[in-house]
Amino acid sequence: MSKTSKNIMNVAFYLAVFLTLQIIIELIGAFIYGQMNDLSITQVVMRMASGMYSELTVLTNIISSLLTIILFTMARWSPVSKNYLASKPWGVFTWTFLLTIGTVLPLEWIYEQMQINIPEYTEALFEGIMKEPWGYFAIGIMAPLAEEVVFRGAILRTLLNVFSQRQHWIAITVSAIIFGAIHMNLAQGIHGFLMGLLLGWMYYRTHSIIPGVIMHWVNNSISFIMFNLMPELNDGKLIDLFHGDDRMMYMGLGFSMCIFLPSLFQLAIRMRR
Repeated sequence: MSKTSKNIMNVAFYLAVFLTLQIIIELIGAFIYGQMNDLSITQVVMRMASGMYSELTVLTNIISSLLTIILFTMARWSPVSKNYLASKPWGVFTWTFLLTIGTVLPLEWIYEQMQINIPEYTEALFEGIMKEPWGYFAIGIMAPLAEEVVFRGAILRTLLNVFSQRQHWIAITVSAIIFGAIHMNLAQGIHGFLMGLLLGWMYYRTHSIIPGVIMHWVNNSISFIMFNLMPELNDGKLIDLFHGDDRMMYMGLGFSMCIFLPSLFQLAIRMRR
């Protein structure tokens, strides 16, 4: 077997392990909960998917994320090293934080122009998780860590060995497509793809998942905070944030770009290979 074929098979294997682990933990949780409440696994899983039993969904997500991190790091599918932290990249972390903040409004505006909406069942599922006390730990902490370990630390790292140095953007794009596809709906898929391009670029430049974890954490944290502090906007549009004032909305978008573009420029300088 050629080295390229082996790497492609490894990518498929990592993805299969990630998805299988999530499914198994969810089924185990559904089985235990069903036994305690005289329900079938199918009934529990269907209710979890519709946003009910959100506490069980949060628990299974935390457990599957934790096991994913442990498995991928201990098996060295996603190698862990202190080398990047030893370089004291505090400037990169700061600009990554600002870059993520600068993406929020422009991306939301783009999705609205494309008339892309999250499916109702997915929205109900996330609403249930967001309302749980441990929901932030599942979405804001564990999910960013687990997904960066898998999709950048394992999958993108392997894809970069498939393509030449000059073709690194192909590897980044492929990993972003995979990352978008696993969300299983168009709205999250496009968001995952666009964010995956930035996350992949940062990994390629640093060979560390830490900048990606920070970006992922900030993005998910903003979603969680806005959901809980401004629930009236959850079913609304971006313009509702500006009380229906078009001028204020476009000023907000312009201000976001004034954060995003300088942050991108600074990262391009500070993350030179």
